[in-house]
Amino acid sequence: MTTQRPSPRDALAQRLRILLESQPNVREVRMFGGVSFLVDERMAVAAGRDGDLLVRTDPARYDHLIARGGQPAFMGKDRPMGNGWLTVPSALIEDEAELGYWLGVGIDSRNTVP
Repeated sequence: MTTQRPSPRDALAQRLRILLESQPNVREVRMFGGVSFLVDERMAVAAGRDGDLLVRTDPARYDHLIARGGQPAFMGKDRPMGNGWLTVPSALIEDEAELGYWLGVGIDSRNTVP
């Protein structure tokens, strides 16, 4: 009997659930083609289909976060989401500390993004 491995999205969502256990007021919603995590009713991050992470950001930190490895986020193939959103490739968040950093970026954005 073989055990089926979870999809990259589901594996990332499970890692995020563990990291968010200590946060109050967390809710999961399916949107943006993935599993989105809202903290205090504001979206912070979403686990994408391929295991990448969509992160809500403070636009003032956008260039710094791009330099750290984030990439511009797109709706579909050609519609940019703007400086308030980044995609972090799955290879960059294999490490729990790095995933925690990007999750923190998304959580912190709720204090700066309207």
